[in-house]
Amino acid sequence: VAEITAMAGGQPGEPNPEEFVYGEEDFVLQAAGWGDPDSAPSRFDRVLLAGWSDRMERGLFRYRLGPLPTRVLPGPVRLVAQLNEQRSAERRPPQPVRSLRDPFDPGAFNFTRLRPAELLFRLRRTGGPGPPPDPLLVAINASPLERGHVLLLPEPARRLPQVLTAPALHGALEAALLSAHPGFCVGFNGLGGGASVNHLHLHGLYLGRSLPLEEAPAEPLGPRLGLLRAGPAPAFLFFAPGPAALEPVSRAVCRAAEHLAGAGLAYNVLAARGDPPAGPGAGGGRGLRVLLWARRPLFGPKAGEPFAVALCELAGLLPLPAEPLYRDITEGQALSAIRQHLLSEPELLHLGGELARLLEN
Repeated sequence: VAEITAMAGGQPGEPNPEEFVYGEEDFVLQAAGWGDPDSAPSRFDRVLLAGWSDRMERGLFRYRLGPLPTRVLPGPVRLVAQLNEQRSAERRPPQPVRSLRDPFDPGAFNFTRLRPAELLFRLRRTGGPGPPPDPLLVAINASPLERGHVLLLPEPARRLPQVLTAPALHGALEAALLSAHPGFCVGFNGLGGGASVNHLHLHGLYLGRSLPLEEAPAEPLGPRLGLLRAGPAPAFLFFAPGPAALEPVSRAVCRAAEHLAGAGLAYNVLAARGDPPAGPGAGGGRGLRVLLWARRPLFGPKAGEPFAVALCELAGLLPLPAEPLYRDITEGQALSAIRQHLLSEPELLHLGGELARLLEN
């Protein structure tokens, strides 16, 4: 039976948060609907949100996050704009990144420096299906985008750079299935793709509304790969119908990401509840949709950009830093800011063919 126990062991001098032990019986195969997303939170949701709210009350975040002004921009893409002025003013400046292969820098900020109170718990699976993923430390993101915004950290003492690994992604995908909320999703920003810290980490957060990428049909590129054009940026789509598929999907996504890095491209990943690749009417229940975006790398801030482009923006959620921008931005302006980072249509289709062949072998 899953439980929370006080941790023992760990690295010398490292804080030992409580351990959240889970098994296959804890996976929520059908999340709540968007009509009442908070109807029946899972044990994972209750523990995460209680710990997160406790740290907010104790002043451990850089700012107090209340309800954020939100609007859907008029237009066919239905971008969701959110005003979060404090995040842009208060967050730690992103670290300079010089290349897609920057090594871990022990002298720069990294997650071995988190205060013990910023850690909520350590996730660890016992029992099937298949090999367990890396245990993940769950810590608050001190500059949150949404309520419950956390960092998912494979053992920080290993000092791994921000390059996605299959065991870390596998653990994050399992975390997504531990939530009963339809909007709990996990994601990754690569170097040159909006990552602000070069120390291996993923994000987990609760979205407040559904996005088109949850159900829009994808064009098949191969038996395990589709091209999803919903939202502001086309993405390569992988699908896990249930827990047994999470480990092979994690390996496939990381093989594809490695291929992108080898081609000099940055990448972002998002995993969210969603319909099979053919869409909601095609039969088969909902599972996890895992999206991989390929993009031109950006090193350092780009002058004149209305907002930085990382996984939320690529998915269609725009956290905006200033009230006039939030009030006045149009869908066309937002799409133009996002799409300058993307590949041309011929480049995208060529890359899709390469990935489909890679994943068939």
